[in-house]
Amino acid sequence: MQIGYIGLGKMGLSQVERLKEKGHDVVAYNRSEAPRIVAEDKGVKTVSSIKDLCGKLEGTKVIWLMVSWQAVDGILDELLDNLNEGDIIIDGGNSPYKKTIERSKLLNEKHINFLDVGVSGGPSGARNGACLMVGGDKENYEKLLPLFTDMAIVGGIAYAGRSGAGHFVKMVHNGIEYGMMQAIGEGFEIMKKSDFGLPLKDITELYNHGSVIESRLIGWLRKAFDEHTEDLSGVSGEVAHSGEGQWTVETAKELGVPVKVIEESLQFRKDSEGNPSYTGQVVSALRNQFGGHDVGKK
Repeated sequence: MQIGYIGLGKMGLSQVERLKEKGHDVVAYNRSEAPRIVAEDKGVKTVSSIKDLCGKLEGTKVIWLMVSWQAVDGILDELLDNLNEGDIIIDGGNSPYKKTIERSKLLNEKHINFLDVGVSGGPSGARNGACLMVGGDKENYEKLLPLFTDMAIVGGIAYAGRSGAGHFVKMVHNGIEYGMMQAIGEGFEIMKKSDFGLPLKDITELYNHGSVIESRLIGWLRKAFDEHTEDLSGVSGEVAHSGEGQWTVETAKELGVPVKVIEESLQFRKDSEGNPSYTGQVVSALRNQFGGHDVGKK
């Protein structure tokens, strides 16, 4: 199908390349020129404005947004001047679910369809098959299921429910991710500081062969050890946080749900500024492996 795509960051570039490979007619826009040049080198058509993007799309327009949540409202304002009733906008970024609900109501009043899609898997998943969590009108979800199927890993799609549900499920996913990464970091710091002289890289390999904690995160830690040694040389022990852990904690408080593990994992990241640790290095290294986040080399 023909699809407009806005946002050519790490995720976006990977995703448009996959869509083109799957036979879709992609027209992409990015505010800065350099990512457009990269996309064109991969055979993806690009334009230099949102107006041009909409002008290239025929019939019912389908436009995927992969931008920061703070940028979404401004882009929607521009899009609304160039869309027709029945067109479909998909927010594939990490927007707060309450903002998604507000945006859905605004667009529905203008008879523009809106879907929210939580995307997990990082740039590698975007390129090779992601995990998609979809919220919005179910009829629109079913209409676009062939598109989602081409973007996702096998079995990696679920309709979560009404508008906001996709971003809500992704928010909680990221909160869980905080806790899992924190536990791995703490566990490996305990082992590193023991007097056994443990072979940490070998232990990651061991854990990923039949243990209860076998996981992609353990596999990514093994890769980080290969790249940075078991000392994680050059990897910062100060850990950034992107916001969704905070949103998860705030939402849990609203719902009266105690989330001690997630809350303490978030607080660890805040407290790590100026207070680096090996646990922090492990978490930073994992964020780099799956999301391409800067390891913060000093």
